[in-house]
Amino acid sequence: QYPVKIARPNPATAKIIMAQLGGPDGELAASMRYLSQRYTMPYREVTGILTDIGTEELAHMEMIASIVYQLTRNLSEKEVSESPFASYFVDHTTGIYPVSAAGVPFDTKYLAVKGDPIADLNEDLAAEQKARVTYDNILRLSDDPDVNNVIKFLREREIVHFQRFGDALRI
Repeated sequence: QYPVKIARPNPATAKIIMAQLGGPDGELAASMRYLSQRYTMPYREVTGILTDIGTEELAHMEMIASIVYQLTRNLSEKEVSESPFASYFVDHTTGIYPVSAAGVPFDTKYLAVKGDPIADLNEDLAAEQKARVTYDNILRLSDDPDVNNVIKFLREREIVHFQRFGDALRI
């Protein structure tokens, strides 16, 4: 959806970007939430919205994983050991593993699926806002324009998803 071309490795930035891969408000949680909720939606239009957005979130997960990979490729031992990424490196080297920025592994408890259309759609509205805030926080901490351009694109998509879930709630 958007080209990811990171020029400078930066393990500290990779550590914070991980939030949107495996964190509670990240892309993996969003994708699994929406793709799971669609089965109990009574309206085909809403099922379609959940399917479309859930699938798009998978693409966003791929973008976040690409950012993390490009920020951590070819790091020296010194660069790793002197960064907050060192604790992640011990367990995963530079493999892409879904954890939060704090290092907490992805957990299915992040998937809020109630089976009630109103409850689930309101959860989805909140999830998109929490993801937007996380992207805002990443932008506050990152000074890399290659990273920030992708993050800004993803942030804009969270706003669009929020609007589409608002439309779904009115159906």
